Amino acid sequence: MLDRPSAVYLGAMGAGPLPLAVVAVVLVAAVLHATWNAIAHGIRDQLVAFTLVGMGGAASAIPLVVGAPLPQTRSWPFLATSVAIHVAYVLLLMRSYRLGDFSQVYPLARGTSPLVVTLLAALAIGEVPGPAGIAGVGAISAGLASLVLVGHRHKAGDGPARLAALATGLTIAAYSTVDGVGVRLSGSAFGYTGWLLLLEGSTIPLYTLARRRALLRQSRSVWAVGLTGGALSLLAYGLVLWAQTRGALGPIAALRETSIIFGALIGSVVFHERFGRPRILAAILVACGIVVLSAGP
Repeated sequence: MLDRPSAVYLGAMGAGPLPLAVVAVVLVAAVLHATWNAIAHGIRDQLVAFTLVGMGGAASAIPLVVGAPLPQTRSWPFLATSVAIHVAYVLLLMRSYRLGDFSQVYPLARGTSPLVVTLLAALAIGEVPGPAGIAGVGAISAGLASLVLVGHRHKAGDGPARLAALATGLTIAAYSTVDGVGVRLSGSAFGYTGWLLLLEGSTIPLYTLARRRALLRQSRSVWAVGLTGGALSLLAYGLVLWAQTRGALGPIAALRETSIIFGALIGSVVFHERFGRPRILAAILVACGIVVLSAGP
């Protein structure tokens, strides 16, 4: 989809260390992402949860669609591709949550993407991070992976859940890379965000309203919290898309997935899940990665 001059231009946009403002924005996005995932996790029926999140995201996207400039036409193929990948991501994530524990599936799905995004960005647009970027992405990825590999009691039925989580992680890497290129070509990060969340957020709700409308009526008690989760998902991903116009895709993907650490903290405080020594060590390793990403090219 990209000619060589465009690829070189897009790669140059992400060159250099991440500015502190970008680091701060992505960390805020990570907190918001962990929050809306905790909201979705707290709703028993996952189809209802993701339907409400989609509805909230789509509704919140309408002001952006109306008020922000229309994305430039050269970004439309990326936008359409991203919508399709996002739908696959939601379906795989729901399957992962049905098959495995949240504390196992969420870190594996989210922790898979940073290294894959770094590789895809290098191959697609020649965006190769410097030594500090590679070290930072590696440290963050190692910290996130340790949440799955250390301190988790493995069960005989974990295999399908892990495969679903890994597949989910690959879709995360795919849409992160596609959106990273698309938003840079769009000329309007807000417009791109609005159209993406409107189109993607409408798909699952339309299916649910057509097939399980009665279930939604019976779930009115969680509508408010579910729709709030959707609004938070829009804000979280919108901040990430803005950041992708200001820095390299791989390091930003790694920073975004620190949501796993914030999710573990939320789980400890809200759901009374044990934080434990492995998560403390993982948090320290992730924090070191963040410092390295902010310090040098």
